[in-house]
Amino acid sequence: MQTILGSSGIIGKELAKALPKYTNKIRLVSRNPKKVNEGDELFIANLFNADETAKAVEGSEVVYLTVGLQYDTNVWRTQWPLLMKNVIEACKKHNSKLVFFDNVYSYGKVDGWMTENSPVKPDSEKGKVRAELNETIMNEVKQGNLKALIAKAADFYGPNTQLSFVNMMVFENFKTGKKA
Repeated sequence: MQTILGSSGIIGKELAKALPKYTNKIRLVSRNPKKVNEGDELFIANLFNADETAKAVEGSEVVYLTVGLQYDTNVWRTQWPLLMKNVIEACKKHNSKLVFFDNVYSYGKVDGWMTENSPVKPDSEKGKVRAELNETIMNEVKQGNLKALIAKAADFYGPNTQLSFVNMMVFENFKTGKKA
């Protein structure tokens, strides 16, 4: 079983489209999940509730965390740590591997190429939150309590990505005759 927590967002939907190449057991979890593939299992859960999160993860070999929270610093400070704690505890309880889809905010401003070995030097409050989440995951990995990886990407663009930076600041402006 491959489970996507936050399956209703852009990353979750695209991941669900790709997974049938590897498995026919896909569980889509969100507050209002919708099938992407015919055989998808739908599971409604509030990931701020530890019991619901554990039930959503139960039986999963791999759990993908693709949740997007409201783009607000206070929301990130208060909600991300609780959500991450619930997901990590659920993965540990059910011996599930965790794949966290993250952004690159924790790196801050980088001189040169950005790689997984770039120093963590967040220069924003949201970056600090992301750095703490990364540290929480990797501490569990180092202690041998969790198998996990963090997949980082700067941004996404393309069809159906209305909230991407490129779409909002470039393409939408071009459509209305404005400059990027």
